[in-house]
Amino acid sequence: MLRSQDKPLVWLKGEVRTPPFSQPVRIEAGLLLRRLQKGEALDLPHSRPMPSIGPQCHELRLNDQNQSWRIVYFLAADAVVILDVFSKKTTRTPKDVIANCKRRLEAYIRVTTVRGRKGQ
Repeated sequence: MLRSQDKPLVWLKGEVRTPPFSQPVRIEAGLLLRRLQKGEALDLPHSRPMPSIGPQCHELRLNDQNQSWRIVYFLAADAVVILDVFSKKTTRTPKDVIANCKRRLEAYIRVTTVRGRKGQ
């Protein structure tokens, strides 16, 4: 249950479902996202910064039975914004994932900035 001080999750891309995630990894993802909603800072091995996408961008690192999953997120002042969910097959994050996350982040910031100005 969300408390008033907890940040909501804003999903711009992806979802965490079984399948393709195994049930234990789906539960782990949910628990880690919940910790982020409560304002906890996560470090390795669970999360690492992704400055190539932008400030306050990170990836959750989840290891399933035979594949690795990543959830790229942005810590906004008022939300945890999910930029992408993908299966990681190599040691490097694919360039198209980085480009798509940057594009989604820019659009999110642009929309929330415009909304903020209208509310003033």
